[in-house]
Order: sequence, then structure tokens, then C-alpha cells
Amino acid sequence: MSDVASIWSYLSAGPLLWLSLTITAYLIADGLAARLGRPALANPVLIAVTLLAAMLFLTGTPYATYFEGAQFIHFLLGPATVALAVPLHANLSVIRRAALPILAALVAGSVMAALSAVLLAKAFGLPEAVIISIAPKSTTAPVAIGISEALGGNLTLTAVLVIVTGIIGAITVTPLMNALGIRDWRARGLAVGIAAHGIGTARAFQVNELAGAFAGIGLALNALLTALLVPVVLWLVL
Repeated sequence: MSDVASIWSYLSAGPLLWLSLTITAYLIADGLAARLGRPALANPVLIAVTLLAAMLFLTGTPYATYFEGAQFIHFLLGPATVALAVPLHANLSVIRRAALPILAALVAGSVMAALSAVLLAKAFGLPEAVIISIAPKSTTAPVAIGISEALGGNLTLTAVLVIVTGIIGAITVTPLMNALGIRDWRARGLAVGIAAHGIGTARAFQVNELAGAFAGIGLALNALLTALLVPVVLWLVL
């Protein structure tokens, strides 16, 4: 047992172990979701986060130690955000034809996402730093973290809230849209892209390709608008 503990102590001190475990956890989660037929509740991100959280808890590993390995994946969020220009360009003609409803949905979704979060946090008496951290929760992680950092928020809290928001959106979007009778894949995709960023967009692509394309559009446009909107909302409320 002492030999095993020594080996674990050696491996856990380096970043390669946690990078490998993060990738392995997602592959296991994605494989499980595929075997189950990819139902909404079997979200690969949710499963992978649960597996990694259990591993960190059982081994007593601090998050800072884990992030030394996970930061390599975190770095890829930047190029992934820039790559959002691809679905925008590919669907430029569609966007032009539906510019007005897209703009209306974008403004309504972005404003409500930021304003409702900030007002609820303020109503519960949360500290200003926490309110700032909550405000950009509905946009993609690199943008949300950048906004939070620039305004004095807690970056870790922002990252957690972004992930939670995305998972909730990905799980609830299909049954919610079905219950509301919304059948247009463009509307369904745009809504989940605005409300649940990358995780919701990934779920939209699993359900329907057109919904995924519009989710990517919603994600990209919401990232831009949220970066402009959140400082204004925080200034008005705080």
C-alpha cells in the first residue's frame, strides 16, 4: 500500500495525470451517453464532471493541482471561441433572411439572462463580487471568464456557473421545447445557443443539424452582446 501511495503521490504532482484523467472521463461519459441513446439526462459533460469531482474528493486533490493539468484543455477554449465564426459564415445567407427575429431573440435572451441573474443575486443579498461573477453565466466560458476578470469577479465561481448553466440548458431544452410546442429547429437551436452556450450547442447538434447550426449562431452572437451588455447591467443595478 505504501508503494501504491508513493506512486500516486508522484503521478498526481504532475500535470499529465490530470490531463489524461480529464480526457478519459469525457470519453467514458460520451461512450455511456451513446450506449444509452443520448437522452437529455445522460449529458457527457455532467457525467464527466461527476466522475472527476468524485476522483478529486476521494484523493483529496486540491482544485489548483488538478487545474495544472486541465489548463491545457482550458487553453483550447480560446481557439474554439474564435472558430465560432465558421457557423456564422456558413449560415450568413440564412442569418440575413432572418435578421430581425434573430436580433429580437438575441436581445431578449441576453438581457433577461444577465438582468434576472443580477437582480436575483442582489435580492438575496449576495456580495458584489459574487453578483459580478454570476452576471455572464449564460455566455461561453472564455468570454464569461474574461468579463468576470475585467470587472473584479471570482473566476472560479464564474466558470462553475457557466458549466452549471450549460448543463441545465442541455438537459431541459428538448423536453421544454416539446412541451411548448416549438417545432422550428431554427428557433429551438437559437434559443439553446443563447441560453446555454457551448454545452447546449453540443446537445442541439445531437438532436438536429439545423438546430445545432443556429445554436452556434446564437452562442457566437450572445458572446458578443453579453460582453457589451453585462457592464451596463451591473452599472445600473449596483
